[in-house]
Amino acid sequence: MSVESKKPQEACCSKLKLFLVSLAFMYFAKAFGGAYMKSSITQIERRFDIPSSLIGVIDGSFEMGNLLVIAFVSYFGAKLHRPRLIGIGCLVMATGSFIVALPHFLQGPYKYETSMSHNTEANSTESILPCLSNHNLTEKDETPDIAAIQACEKAVGSSMWIYVFLGNMLRGIGETPSMPLGVSYLDDFSRQENTPFYLACIYTTGMLGPMVGFMLGSYLAKTYVDIGFVDLDSITITYKDSRWVGAWWLGFIVNGIVILLSSIPFFFLPKSLPKQGEEEEGGKKSTELASGPEHFIPDHWLLSFALMVYSLPDFVPSLKRLFRNSIYTMIILTNLVAVNGFVGMITFKPKFMEQIYGQAASRANFLIVSYHHSTLLSPCNMGCSCSMKHWDPVCAYNGMTYASPCLAGCQTSTGMGKAMVFHNCTCIDTSTSPAANMSAVLGQCPRRTECDDKFKIYMALSVLGAFISACGGTPGYIVLLRSIQPDLKSLALGMQTLIVRTLGGIPPPIYFGALIDRTCLKWGTKQCGGRGACRIYDSNAFRLTFLGLIIGLYVLANMLWGVLYVKIVKRQKKLVLRDQAKKNGVEANRLSNGHASISIVKYKEDENMESTI
Repeated sequence: MSVESKKPQEACCSKLKLFLVSLAFMYFAKAFGGAYMKSSITQIERRFDIPSSLIGVIDGSFEMGNLLVIAFVSYFGAKLHRPRLIGIGCLVMATGSFIVALPHFLQGPYKYETSMSHNTEANSTESILPCLSNHNLTEKDETPDIAAIQACEKAVGSSMWIYVFLGNMLRGIGETPSMPLGVSYLDDFSRQENTPFYLACIYTTGMLGPMVGFMLGSYLAKTYVDIGFVDLDSITITYKDSRWVGAWWLGFIVNGIVILLSSIPFFFLPKSLPKQGEEEEGGKKSTELASGPEHFIPDHWLLSFALMVYSLPDFVPSLKRLFRNSIYTMIILTNLVAVNGFVGMITFKPKFMEQIYGQAASRANFLIVSYHHSTLLSPCNMGCSCSMKHWDPVCAYNGMTYASPCLAGCQTSTGMGKAMVFHNCTCIDTSTSPAANMSAVLGQCPRRTECDDKFKIYMALSVLGAFISACGGTPGYIVLLRSIQPDLKSLALGMQTLIVRTLGGIPPPIYFGALIDRTCLKWGTKQCGGRGACRIYDSNAFRLTFLGLIIGLYVLANMLWGVLYVKIVKRQKKLVLRDQAKKNGVEANRLSNGHASISIVKYKEDENMESTI
C-alpha cells in the first residue's frame, strides 16, 4: 500500500483518538463537578440554613435537568452532529457551575448564630457574665414579630438557595449528551473488540474526577466562606464547629473553568468517521475535518432540523421495540435499585463520617444524665434564663460538650475570639474529682481515640466496596450495548439514563434526607428566627437509618443481578440452539432433491431483535 493511501486511515484514527481523549477529559470534568457538589452539601446546608430534606431536592435538581431533555437528545442527537452537541452541553454545564456560585456574591457576609455577644477587645481580661446575659431572650423567643421576620428574611436573602437549585439543574441539562451520544459515537466508529478498552480508559480517567473533587472539597471546607472579605481574627469558630461554613463557592468556579476548557475539542470533530479498521474511500467528505466559518452555515442547521422532524414519527415505534427487549428492561430495573443506594450513600456520606466518626458518642456527650432531654435545663442553670434555640457549644475540661456557655452555667469569661475561656461553670460535673477544673472553651469537644481506629476500618471497607463495584461498570455497559439493535443504541443509552436518573437520582437524596432529619438532636436557629440546619444528630439512630437503607438496597440489587445473569444465560443458550436449527434446516434443504434452495424460517424472537451477548 502506498504512503498516500495510508494518510486518510491515519487521519481517521487520529480523529477517533482525539474524540476518545476529549471524552475522557470531559468525563473527568463532570465527575469532578459532581463529586465537589456532594462534598459541598454540608456547607451549602449550613450557609442557607436549610434541612437535609431540602438539600436533597437541591441535589436532585441535577437529575431533573437530565429528565427535561434526555429522551430527545438521545433519539434526535444520534441523527445530528454528536460531538458538537456534547460541546454545547459542556458550555451549558459550565454556565450552571458559575450560577451555583453566584449567591456568594449577591448576599452579605455569613453570620453564624451565637447565644451571646463575644467580646473582641484586645486588652479585655474579663467580660460580662454568660449566665446573666440572656435574661430577655426567652420572652423575645416566645413572641416573634412575623412582619419583622419576613423583612429580615428578605434582607438577608434566605431564598438564595434557588440559584444553587437552578444552576445545578443547568449542570444536569448540559451533562445530558455526554453519555448516550459519546458512548454510541465511540462504539459506532471503533472496532467491536476495542470498545471495552476505550470505555475502560474513559471511566478510569473519569474516576480521577471524584478524587480531585473530594480533595478540593476537603481543602475548601477548612477555608472560611468569606475569605478575603472579613477579618479572620474576628471569627470565634473553627472548621470543626458545626456552624462553620467553608469556601464552597470557590470550587464551582474552578469546575466551571475546567468544563469550559473540555468543550473546545468537540467543536472541531467531524459528524461521522469510517469504521475503525475498514478501508475508506479517498476524499470522503464526512471524514474530513471541516474548518472555517462555512462549517457553521445556516443550511447545515436547517438540514439537521428537517432530519429531526422527519424522524419524529419513528420515535414511539422505536420505544416499543426497545422495551420489548426483556434483557434491556431487566438491566434498567437492576441499575435503578443499585443507583438508589449509591446516590443516597454518596450524597450524605460526608455528613455520616462527620457525625459518626467526628463526634464520638455525641448523644452521651450532648445530653448529660442530669439534664432534662427535651429542654436541656438543669438545676445548675435554671437561674440563667438561657435561650433554648441558640447553638454556641463549649467544651468542658471533663470532655463534655454543652450547647452554650449559659447552659453550662458559666459565670465569667476571659479572652477574645477563639481563645475565649469560660470559668466557674456550675453544670460541669465535679463528682468524680472535686478539685477538677470548672472551665470551658469555645467549640465542641474533640472525638475520642477509638473513633480514629473505627474510621480507618470504615474507609478500608469503603475502598474495597468501591473497587468491587467499579469492576462491574464496563462489563455492564458491554452487556447493555450487545443486547440491543445498533440503530437503537443511542436511544437505549438515553432511556436508561432518563429512567435511572429520574427514579434513581431524584428521590434518594430527598427520602434519605427526610429520614436523616428525624435523627436530629439539636436544630439551629436562623438569623431571622425559625428552624435552621441541624447542628448535631443522634449517632445511633443516624447510623441505623443511613446504613440500613444502603445495605437493604444493595442486597436487593445483587439479587436482581443474579436473576439477570440466569436470564442472560438462558437467552444465550436459546439463541445458540436457534442458530443451530437454522443451519440444520439450510443443510437439509440443500441436500433434498439436489436443489440448492434455502428455506427462510421466521422465529418469534426475531421480532424483538435481541442481539447475541
